[in-house]
Amino acid sequence: MTVRSLLSVSLAALLGVTLMANVHWAASEKDKALRHVVCFKFKPDAKPEQVEGIVKAFAELPKKVDGIAAYEAGTNNSPENLNKGFTHVFVVTFKDEAARAAYLPHPAHKAFVDQLKPILEDAFVVDYWTP
Repeated sequence: MTVRSLLSVSLAALLGVTLMANVHWAASEKDKALRHVVCFKFKPDAKPEQVEGIVKAFAELPKKVDGIAAYEAGTNNSPENLNKGFTHVFVVTFKDEAARAAYLPHPAHKAFVDQLKPILEDAFVVDYWTP
């Protein structure tokens, strides 16, 4: 095999791998989802019925705000004891960044935050794209 044909084969292989990677990336890009993970630590004097009211109010947001593709919630049950007082976790899935951008200033979200503030000690929020 000559240097020229070896170079041609190498370039063809490199081009093939690059095209395959781009096809995979393009296919998976449309399947991505934007996750908005919210953890709450409530004040020690927050009453259980107040906390339950927050949980119910958060669960109502997908009915009030367009662009929420999915919602789930739960309470910490990790045996590792690393939650630092954060007890409640909520995951909101947006169809895209525009949906998240519309959610944050939405009147229903703002009203929820106003209801939450009196009993909230701390919040932790992380957003990420699914692979």
